[in-house]
Amino acid sequence: MKTFGLALIASLLSLNAWAANKPAGRPDPALPAQQQAQQGAQAAPSPVIATMNEEMERELPILSKATPPAYFISYILTSSDRSEVMGSNGALLASEESHSRWLETQVRVGSYDLDNTHKVGNSAPSQGSYATTVPVDNAPEVLRRAMWLSTDKQFRAASEALIKINTTKEVQSQTAEEHAPDFAREKPHTSYGLEVSIHPDRKPWEEKVRLYTRAFRASPSILNSIVTFSATGDNQYQVTSEGTRLQFGQVHYRLELFIQGKAPDGMDINRYYNFDWANPSDAPEDKAVLAEGQVLRKELEALVAAPLVEPYAGPALLTGRATAVFFHEVFGHRAEGFRQKDINEGQTFARKVGEPILPKFLSIYDDPTKRTLGKDILIGFYPFDDEGTPAERVTLVDHGVLLNFEMSRQPLTGFPNSNGHGRRQLGAEPVSRQGNLIVQSSLAVTNAELRKKLVEEIKRQGKTFGLLIDDIAGGFTFTGRGQPQAFQVQPLVVYKVYADGRPDELVRGVDIVGTPLVSLTKIIATGDTMETFNGYCGAESGSVPVSASAPAILISEMEVQKKETSTDKPPILPPPAHDTKAVRP
Repeated sequence: MKTFGLALIASLLSLNAWAANKPAGRPDPALPAQQQAQQGAQAAPSPVIATMNEEMERELPILSKATPPAYFISYILTSSDRSEVMGSNGALLASEESHSRWLETQVRVGSYDLDNTHKVGNSAPSQGSYATTVPVDNAPEVLRRAMWLSTDKQFRAASEALIKINTTKEVQSQTAEEHAPDFAREKPHTSYGLEVSIHPDRKPWEEKVRLYTRAFRASPSILNSIVTFSATGDNQYQVTSEGTRLQFGQVHYRLELFIQGKAPDGMDINRYYNFDWANPSDAPEDKAVLAEGQVLRKELEALVAAPLVEPYAGPALLTGRATAVFFHEVFGHRAEGFRQKDINEGQTFARKVGEPILPKFLSIYDDPTKRTLGKDILIGFYPFDDEGTPAERVTLVDHGVLLNFEMSRQPLTGFPNSNGHGRRQLGAEPVSRQGNLIVQSSLAVTNAELRKKLVEEIKRQGKTFGLLIDDIAGGFTFTGRGQPQAFQVQPLVVYKVYADGRPDELVRGVDIVGTPLVSLTKIIATGDTMETFNGYCGAESGSVPVSASAPAILISEMEVQKKETSTDKPPILPPPAHDTKAVRP
C-alpha cells in the first residue's frame, strides 16, 4: 500500500465508529487509579504476565533449537473496554459497550542479521494477522493453549518465509540500505503500570447526543448530523524472549460532531469538530459543545452558498491545524525509518541526513512521551511502543537540517537502534510510524503580522488574491517509487484574501497538492501560536492515533486543484420541518 492518510471524519461518513481504534469520554469512578497509571505509577504484575511467561519458558528452549531456529518470540495481550453512544438528528442511533481480549504472537526465525521478515527487491511484504481472540476470563490454561497454537502457526509461517528469502536473495541484487540487519538488538525492559478500567453510565450521554444533534435540525442546509461519544480503556501486557515484561493501561475520551450538507451543484459539504480529553473531569460542558455546533452550522451554511475556486498556484497562508496536517503528510511519512530501506519506496530523504531540507528557522521533533501541548491533549502519546521499546523524543530536523528518522527495531545503515516508534494497529506487524510530530520556528511573528506578509507577497507576485486555508479534513500522500512523489491535503474552509483590501471571500472545491522537496522550501514565515490536529493515520501497519502540532505558515507558492465532487443535486423537497407550504395537522 503506497497511499497513506490522516483523517478525522472518514468513519463518521460511513457511520462506523473507528472500531477499537477510536477513543472517547465519560465520567469514571476509578479516576484515582487511572490518574496514577497515566503518571507512570508502578504496580504488581498481573497474573496474565506470569501465565505468558510460563508458556514462553516452555516453548523457547524447543523452538530455539529447531531448524531454522527461533531467535525471538513476543506475546502481546491487549484487553480492551469500550463504550460508545451515537446520536443523529435528535435521536439515539446506538448505545453499547464491549469487552474483548486479543493475543498477538510474533516469531522470528534465523538471526538478528537475516530473518523471515527480510525483504528482497520487489518481493511483496508478508501478509496476515498476528492476532487472535482469547477469552476475557482469567483462565491460565486456556490462555496458554491459545499461545501454543498461535506460536506453532507463526513458527511454521516464519520458517517457510525464511526458506524463500534465502533462495531469492541469491538471484536478486540488494541496495546498500537493504544490507542493514533485519532486527535491532535492544535491552529488555520491565515496567508494571497500574491497570485501568472503565464502566461508564451511558444514560447521560444518550441524552447529550440527542440534545447536540437536535440543535442542528434548525438549519435546512444540514442534511444529516451525527454526534458520537466513546470511551476506551486498554490494558496491554507484553512478554518477549529477550526478557521484556511490560504492563500499562491507557484511557482516552472523545466527543465528535459531524454535519453534512450539499451545494446546489452537488458538491458534498462536511464540517467536523472533536473534543479529546484524558481525565473525566475535563469533559466539555454542554454550553461549549452547543457553541461549537453553531460555528459548524454557520460555516456549513456559508460553504453551501460559496462559489467554487479555480485551480491556482500562488501565495497561501495555512493556519496551525492545516499546517500540522501539511507537515504530517509532506514530511512525516517520509521520515519514517522503514521507508528509507525499502527499494519500492521513493526514499526521498534516505541520503539527505546532514543536509538542509527546510528553511533554517524550522525544526521538527517527534515526542510520543508528551501527553499535552498547551491546553491540547496529544493522542499520539504512549509509554512504550508496540515492540516493547520506551517511547523517545527524537529530533528529526534541527534548524532546517535533517538529522534523524522515526525508528522501529528495523535498523538502517547508520541508525542501528529503535527510538521507540514501532507502532501498529491490533494484529498488524509494527513498523516505524509517527507519534506526536511537533514543528517549531525560531523566526515567528504574530498571526496578524503573518497575514500582512501574505498580502505583501500577493502584491509582490502581482496576484489578485492569495488563499487562507483555515481548516482541513485530513490528507494523504504517495511514497512508492511507481507513483509520483506527491501529497494531497483536503481543506474544508478556504478564503480568498484580496490584495486590494476587499473582504475575504469564502470559497470551496479545492485540494492542496504538490511534491515534498519543492513545497518544503517555499515556506517563508511562520506564526507564533501552536495548534494541534488529532487524528488517525492509516499506513502499512494499520490505523494508529497520531497528533501533529505546528504554527501557521506562509508559503510563497502553493498549488490547489479542483476537489472530487458528486453530481447528485440536493433533495428536491425541503426538510419536513422547514416546508412552509406543507399542510400540517
